[in-house]
Amino acid sequence: MVGDDKTVKQWKMESPEYGEEEEPIHTILGKTVYTGIDHHWKDAVFATCGHQVDIWDEQRTSPMCSLTWGFDSISSVKFNPVEVILTMRTNTICWNPMEAFIFTAANEDYNLYTFDMRFLESPVMVHMDHVSAVLDVDYSPTGKEFVSASFDKSVRIFPVDKGHSREVYHTKRMQHVITVKWTSDNKYILCGSDEMNIRLWKANASEKLGVLAPREKAAMNYNQKLKEKFQYHPKIRRIAQHRHLPKSIFCQIKEQRIMREARRRKELNRRKHSKPGSMPFVPERKKHIVAVVK
Repeated sequence: MVGDDKTVKQWKMESPEYGEEEEPIHTILGKTVYTGIDHHWKDAVFATCGHQVDIWDEQRTSPMCSLTWGFDSISSVKFNPVEVILTMRTNTICWNPMEAFIFTAANEDYNLYTFDMRFLESPVMVHMDHVSAVLDVDYSPTGKEFVSASFDKSVRIFPVDKGHSREVYHTKRMQHVITVKWTSDNKYILCGSDEMNIRLWKANASEKLGVLAPREKAAMNYNQKLKEKFQYHPKIRRIAQHRHLPKSIFCQIKEQRIMREARRRKELNRRKHSKPGSMPFVPERKKHIVAVVK
């Protein structure tokens, strides 16, 4: 219980006996006025709010951590009761700057998962192309794409609504990519790697830098419209999707493709020789989620 006297008091749930004076079990004297409090559903941790948000342990008289932003006071605070457990560890997350309820998680299982905060039971999209752990992710200012850095020595650009990358960057000397950032002008991508270098890439690899003449701009727009019109033609699609890759990444992609096909054939054979309905179809979006704790 919190009050305007800058204290947090913990009380017994049982009613006091006849003639017994009820007193708090534990009292914490704070520095500011508290306006809201909420307790974790399972752990011995609670949060208070006022001029700042404090996270407390029940057995301590000082907050474990404090969160402050701006000058306005916070009137209410709540713990999120939903927790998603994936098969492997998530290294980092990044929030979509245009849709505040969308975020993307970079995972150790070589994939990235885009979630909607309003529906955490399954990811909105699974982004698959890396062949090693994904270490960092950052959104473009438009919120339509994001860039990822991986332990496989490559940087990839993914559309938010697509499962595969549209662009991959790599060099012969670049080692494990630790961090990546998308510039605010939506033109460049910065990445930092193990060999202590920072590299600057174009967000659109074929884009011409500098001032464009009107005829150049018109020709580029016309060519882009042609690509969009015939993007599903087999030969156009093959040219648009083709990317030169290092031999190590190319061999790992080939190996993973063979392993996926083997798992798919094994699952089909099991389903074929099992009782109908005993092996339900599990979509790719739900295969990597171990549990959703509420």
